[in-house]
Amino acid sequence: MKESEQLKVEKREVFGRKVKNLRKQGILPANIYGKKIKSLAVQLPKEDFLDVFEEGGEAELLYLRVKGEKEKRPVLVSNVQIHPVSGEVLHVDFQQVDLSQETTVEVPLKFVGESPAVKEGKGMLLELVNEIQLTCLPTNIPREIEVDISVLKEADQQLMVKDLKLPKNVKTEIDPEEAICKIEPPKATAEEIEEEKQAEAEAEAGAEAEAEKDEEVPAEEKEEESK
Repeated sequence: MKESEQLKVEKREVFGRKVKNLRKQGILPANIYGKKIKSLAVQLPKEDFLDVFEEGGEAELLYLRVKGEKEKRPVLVSNVQIHPVSGEVLHVDFQQVDLSQETTVEVPLKFVGESPAVKEGKGMLLELVNEIQLTCLPTNIPREIEVDISVLKEADQQLMVKDLKLPKNVKTEIDPEEAICKIEPPKATAEEIEEEKQAEAEAEAGAEAEAEKDEEVPAEEKEEESK
């Protein structure tokens, strides 16, 4: 995120059940924590946070401008508490980071392109994971990693972690052989399975009938037919 895109927050004096009153006013309670810093309770307009979060998610570097402080704080969204019924954002934790130290984050995968296998009806795309753990400096965190599925041309073909094109100075400790997506062959429908069973049964019945007919022919006739 550009440095010009910042969030303004204020130190929070309201805690416990009283934070409900803040939420009614459109104010989101939050905390800032990190290594070698004292945790700080803050608050900010919920809409300001949602505008930024919906665009960048948890994998993007943010800058918090705390009222009364001269220096802005580089942070990552560490945890977002959401109401299980209404889906409303209730609370957020910001992790303050050192811009000179690498950090590990989960970055979303974006599947791009068109798979020839899917287009030709050879199967459907099965996305096995939708994010990947990356390690890099906070300023190098990518918003997303693209996965080009246009190379998937056959059923059962797959892409693995080693196939990803990571930006410079960005790495992952995930097993390079771990599958990310694959082309799943189409499964037979119930009707097709029933037709196949019926065909097998008819073929088996025909074979048995032929065998019984062959057994009814006297041995003398068989010898005569073979001459």
